[in-house]
Amino acid sequence: MPRRSFCPVACTLDLVGDKWSLLVVRDLIRGKRRYSEFLASSEGIPTNILAERLRRLKALGFVTSSRYSAHPPRVEYKLTPKGEDLRPLLRAMVDFGVKHAGARTPPPVAQPPASE
Repeated sequence: MPRRSFCPVACTLDLVGDKWSLLVVRDLIRGKRRYSEFLASSEGIPTNILAERLRRLKALGFVTSSRYSAHPPRVEYKLTPKGEDLRPLLRAMVDFGVKHAGARTPPPVAQPPASE
């Protein structure tokens, strides 16, 4: 992927700075794993965009998928260690949103197991 610069902020935005990617990561952090669970989020991500963002996050190494049903074929998604490294970024965005953007404090999120 071509870079617009070597600025760390710009490089991060090139990977996950679109309107939907961090919301998908947020949902993964909050325990969602299946396509239908992502669609149920209140932001109302369109199905074609959700499918593309999951493919992109997987291609970039933020997410893995594993099949849980063969007929019909269905997969579950999970954050990789690289994806888990986005957790502090999301936490900072939550804190900023509550402090400066009128957001409500969300319920606590379970931390990933230490072995992952």
